[in-house]
Amino acid sequence: MLSTFITTPVFSADAPPQSPLMAQINNGNWLPQNDAQSLSDELYYQDAIHAYITTLPLLNTIGLRDGSEAAFGKGYNILPIWKQRMDSRAVVPTPNGDVIYSMSYLDLKETGPLVVKAPHDVIGMFTDFFQHTITDVGAVGPDRARGGLYLLLPPDYEGPVPQGYFAFKSPTYNVFLFFRTVMAKGEGKPDPAPAVKNAETTRVYPLWDVEKDVKPMQFPDASGKRVNMMYPVDASYWTKLKAFVDYEPLTAIPDATRSALLSIGMVKGKPFNPSPKQTELLNKAVEMAPKMIFARRQLGREDQRQLYYKDRHWENSWAGATAEWMQFGTLDENQRAAFFQIAYSSAAAMVMHTTGAGSKYPFTTHDKEGNFLEGGNTYKLHLPPNPPAALFWAVTAYNVTDGTMPETDQLLPSTNGYYDLPKNQDGSIDIWFGPAKPDGVADNAFIKTIKGRNFLVALRLYGTEDGFYDQTWVPDDLIKTSH
Repeated sequence: MLSTFITTPVFSADAPPQSPLMAQINNGNWLPQNDAQSLSDELYYQDAIHAYITTLPLLNTIGLRDGSEAAFGKGYNILPIWKQRMDSRAVVPTPNGDVIYSMSYLDLKETGPLVVKAPHDVIGMFTDFFQHTITDVGAVGPDRARGGLYLLLPPDYEGPVPQGYFAFKSPTYNVFLFFRTVMAKGEGKPDPAPAVKNAETTRVYPLWDVEKDVKPMQFPDASGKRVNMMYPVDASYWTKLKAFVDYEPLTAIPDATRSALLSIGMVKGKPFNPSPKQTELLNKAVEMAPKMIFARRQLGREDQRQLYYKDRHWENSWAGATAEWMQFGTLDENQRAAFFQIAYSSAAAMVMHTTGAGSKYPFTTHDKEGNFLEGGNTYKLHLPPNPPAALFWAVTAYNVTDGTMPETDQLLPSTNGYYDLPKNQDGSIDIWFGPAKPDGVADNAFIKTIKGRNFLVALRLYGTEDGFYDQTWVPDDLIKTSH
């Protein structure tokens, strides 16, 4: 039966024998030079596309770091905190304005091992710059929400590891510290002050430094600042990538990623000097790869694994993968790229079914009829009573392209369970979206959108409870109520 799948060479008295591949490629002769160059250029372009897809999580983090350090300064002791919540003036992928953010960027090559005293009840993580989780911090981390001393070791560290720390070796010198502290309920609205106070108990210092040599912590208030923390969209994508490759140990770059970079001529310690044609193709890749990723997001997955429910449009950003983007034991590069185009940070606490401790982030880009959400329309989102969130729940609108917040005169396009939201007789809640607030709708039950621009809606459940996992509590789809 194998003969069905084998092409038998054709022989004739007038031509020498040819194998199938010889017949396919120019009768066993070299290609015309122009054709060979064109095909080689096409392969280089495809290699550049693949290099972009595999490195987007890295450049996502580099963008966060560069934007933050330009605005607030650099150093292990500098921890920007959005003390009045993060709003649309921070150009960040899917920021959460319903917790207090603390984010900094540590350089273990510069400092050696660092100790981080984490606050109690923090929802956080340390990741390497490829956004592989080094460890969760908080309820799902080893401190179990009690706080504690974390010891971060450089990838090439071979010295002693003292007792008393939660010690972890980072695959990269560069480490992303991402802490979220939970607000209190104030007079009809969230009160950020206790969360800020808790965040300011964070301490970072080199392991071997004595107290008198440790720099005092600085906690600049990042709220209200117009800061761009997005990844680059031009040729600087490749220059920033090359600088990172040269700075980090060879093994800090995963094997598959090093292979992708080798194919475009990017090697640690070697000059990266693409030809004018290659430079043109690299620039084209930075323009087209995001569009390709965006197109996949728009069309959705054929296997529908991204849907949380059989009869709703709510999606899972991980599409059933692990926090490491493993589907069926295999790395899903495309799903990972789709995530990091609009978001950042992936940790076990976001993916595992951790009742009362983890968090879930279902989102939707469609209304009940299956049409894309459009900012010129008015929509209603109905949430059944008692959302299964032991800590709090929140609903936020984002731009579909990059996950930034739509900037209107409502700087924070979000609402949450800390507000005294009007409830229906059964305890359910209605939240409205549109370019103008409908009559009779409370301010805190309305999220403003931009006419002519698509948007997505994310539902956050912190301290996710079993009602979400067993689907006894299910959010409705958004319903369009007017043009």
